[in-house]
Amino acid sequence: MFANLTKTAAAVIAAMVCAEGASAFVISDIRVEGLMRTEPGTVFSHLPFRSGDEYTPDQGTRAIHSLYQSGLFKDVSLTQDGDVLVVKVIERPAVATIETHGIKAFDKAGVETSLRDVGLAEGRIFDQATLDRADQELRRQYLARGYYGVKIKTTATPLERNRVRITINVDEGRASSIASISFTGNHLFDSEELLDQMQLGMPNWFSWYTKRDLYSREKLAADLETIRSFYLNQGYLDFKIDSVQVSISPNKSDVYITINMTEGEKYTIASTKLTGDLLGLDKELEALVTIQPGTVYNAEEVNAVSSALVDKLSTLGYAFATATPNPIADQEKRTVEVVYTVDPGRRAYVRRVNITGNNRTRDDVIRREVRQYESAWFDSSKVKTSRDRIDRLGYFESVTADPVPVPGTRDQVDVDIKVKERPTGSISLGAGYSTSEGVILSAGFAQNNVFGTGNSVAVDVNTSKSQRTYALSVVEPYITPEGISRSWEVYDRRVDLEELDVADVKYETLGGSLAWGIPFTEQDRVFLGGKIERTKVDANLQSPPRYQDYVARYGKDPMSVAATVGWSRDSRDNSLAPTRGVYQRLNGELGLPGMDIEYYKMTYQYQRFIPLSKTWTLAFNGEVGYGDVYGSSDMFPFFKNFYVGGIGSVRGYESGTLGPKDKNRDGDMDNLGGDRMVNGSIELLAPLPGGDRTLRIFGFLDTGYAWGYEGDDNGGYSRQRMSLGDLRYTTGVGVAWISPLGPLKFSIAFPLNEKEGDDTQRFQFQIGTGF
Repeated sequence: MFANLTKTAAAVIAAMVCAEGASAFVISDIRVEGLMRTEPGTVFSHLPFRSGDEYTPDQGTRAIHSLYQSGLFKDVSLTQDGDVLVVKVIERPAVATIETHGIKAFDKAGVETSLRDVGLAEGRIFDQATLDRADQELRRQYLARGYYGVKIKTTATPLERNRVRITINVDEGRASSIASISFTGNHLFDSEELLDQMQLGMPNWFSWYTKRDLYSREKLAADLETIRSFYLNQGYLDFKIDSVQVSISPNKSDVYITINMTEGEKYTIASTKLTGDLLGLDKELEALVTIQPGTVYNAEEVNAVSSALVDKLSTLGYAFATATPNPIADQEKRTVEVVYTVDPGRRAYVRRVNITGNNRTRDDVIRREVRQYESAWFDSSKVKTSRDRIDRLGYFESVTADPVPVPGTRDQVDVDIKVKERPTGSISLGAGYSTSEGVILSAGFAQNNVFGTGNSVAVDVNTSKSQRTYALSVVEPYITPEGISRSWEVYDRRVDLEELDVADVKYETLGGSLAWGIPFTEQDRVFLGGKIERTKVDANLQSPPRYQDYVARYGKDPMSVAATVGWSRDSRDNSLAPTRGVYQRLNGELGLPGMDIEYYKMTYQYQRFIPLSKTWTLAFNGEVGYGDVYGSSDMFPFFKNFYVGGIGSVRGYESGTLGPKDKNRDGDMDNLGGDRMVNGSIELLAPLPGGDRTLRIFGFLDTGYAWGYEGDDNGGYSRQRMSLGDLRYTTGVGVAWISPLGPLKFSIAFPLNEKEGDDTQRFQFQIGTGF
C-alpha cells in the first residue's frame, strides 16, 4: 500500500513539473486524450480555464491536482500543441466482476453489502487501497464470528477495456468452539445457573442447530450485560465484572472464557421519589410507581416503572419524555432510594406518517390501519395500536413504528412505519395414488393480499375419495372507508364418512354464503350474513340407523337457509405468531323457519397469549359448541355435527373419534359426532433459533370431547349427558410453521386417560390449520 502511495505521489509531482514547464499562452482549444469511459465534460469540470483564457503554470498545477483528486485517473499530464492545450489521462480500471469463493459463514447479499460499504462494488473505479480495506473488513467479520484460522486472498486480474476482475478466495477453516466457560468470584449462584443466562455455551447434542458453542465477540458482550442484569434483578447493586479473559488454543479451534466478578451485597428498597417537571400530574404519576419499600431491589422493576412514566407522558404528546431512575445507595444500611427525574420535554405533534418497505402492498392498505393521525398531538398508545393493527394483517414479517424528530423544529415529529413483507400467497398442485383413495388430484390457490389491495382470494380443489372439494372464497376487508368488510363463498363439498372411518354415509353439500363485518371498536367486530345449502345424503343399509332415520325424516336432499351472526374481539400483537393479547370469537347459525331443517348452532372460542420472557409464550385456547333443533324438526342435521379429536383439537387421537359411537350392521363402531363439544389446550411456545418468528416449537396439554346421540342395545338412540368424566387428556410436543405452502403443524402426543375403544394416533401432521 505504501508503494502505491509513493508511485501516485511521484506521478503527481512529475505532472506538476510538466505543467510548470509550459509557458503562458492563450488557449485556442482544449483536447482531451486517453478517455475510454469517462465523459469529456467530467474532465472539463475540473479545469480552471476554458478556450480563450490565458494559460499559466499555476492554473496547470491546480488542474492536475483536481483531476487526481477525482479518483478517476492514475496518470495526468498537460502538454502544448501550438496554441492547443492537450490533457492526457490514463483512467483507473473499473471493477467488472467480483467473484467470491469459499464463503459459507455469510450469505452472499450480506458480503456484497459489506464490500460496498468500504467502496468495492461492480462498476466502481478500482483502487488497490479499497481492495485492502475490503480484505480487512471481511477478516474482521470472520474474527467476530470466531473463525480465527481464516485465510483470505484477494486478486485483481486485468481485463480488456481497462477493467479488472476481483477474486476473493476464502479458506474459512473451522469456527472456534467454546471448550469451557468458567467463573471466579461467584459465591451466591453456581456456574450452571449463570450459564443458563448466556447465549454462549459449551457443545451439546443440539449445538449443530443453535450454534451456541461458536464463539462470538458480540454475543459475549451481550452475555456479560445479561449476567449483570441478572444480579441487579436479585438486588446486588454493587455487582461488577472485574475482567474477562478469552484464550485460544494453538490450533485455533478451542476457546476458553474466564469471567471474573465481584457480587457485592444485597440491597432493599428504602423509598421512591419523583422529581423534575411533573406537569401537575403528581398523583397520576405517583400511582404508576409500584415499587414497595422493604422489597429487594430489582433493576427490571425499576426500569418498568420508568417505562410506565414515559408511556403515560407520551400519550399526552410528549414524544421524547424521559424518566431517569437514579438509585442512591446507603452502603451501611444496604438500602437504596430510587429517585426518578422526570423531563417531559416539549409537547409535539405529528407532521407526517411515513411508510417504507411495502414494495407490494399498497400504501393505503397500511395507512387505513394507522390510528395516529397527521397534524395531531403525538400519542404513543395510538402509535402502538397502529403497529399492532398493521402486524395483525399477516402480510409482514416485522413491523416497527417509531417517532423521529423533524430537523429544525422543536415540537414536530414524524412517525416512521417500517415493514418487511412476507409471502402472502401460495399455489399447490398435487397428484397421487393409493389403494384406498385411487387417483388423487389436488390444487389450491390462496392469496391474502391480492395485488397489494388487502383483499383475499382462495380456490380449493381436492378429488380424494374421502373429501372432494370445489370452493371459491373472497374476503374484502374494506368495502367502505369505515372498515366494513364483506366475504362470500361458493362451494361444492362431498364427504365420504366411511373413508374417514367415521360411518358408512356419504353426503354432498352445494351452497354459498355471504357476510358483512361491522367494526364497533378498535378490537370488536360484529358479523351479519346468511347461507343457503342443499345437502344430498347417501345412506344405505350399512349406515348407522340414525343416519337412515334422518334420510327417512327429511329426504335425501334437504335444503336449508340459515342466518349467521358473529362477534370477534382481537387484541393480539400478531395474527400469525402472537406472543401477547386475547382473541375471542362467537358465531351463531340459525336455520330459518319454514325450510326442510330448522336448527341452530353456536360456537365460542377464547384464546389468550401471555409472554413469559422474550422467548417463551404461554397460550390458552378454549372452545365450546352447542347445537339443537326447534319447531317441527326433531333431529339435528348430522352434517352440522361437531367432531373432536386430531391435530386441530385433541392431539393423539384420530380425527373425529372422540364422541358418541354406534355399531353398524357389520358390528364395527362408527363415530357419529355430536351436537355439543368442548375443546381446550394449553401450549408453551418458543421460536426456533435462526428461523422466522412463525417457526416455533411447543409443548401442549389438550382436552376435549363431543356429546350427541348414542346408539343403545335396543337399536334406538339416547342423548348423552355432558360429563367432565368423558373428557380425554393428552400431552406432547410439536413444531408449527407458517410456511410458503401454508400453515404446517407436526405433533407427537401421549394420551393420559385412554379408554377402551378409543382410536389413538401418536404422530400427526396437518397443513392449513392454526391453533
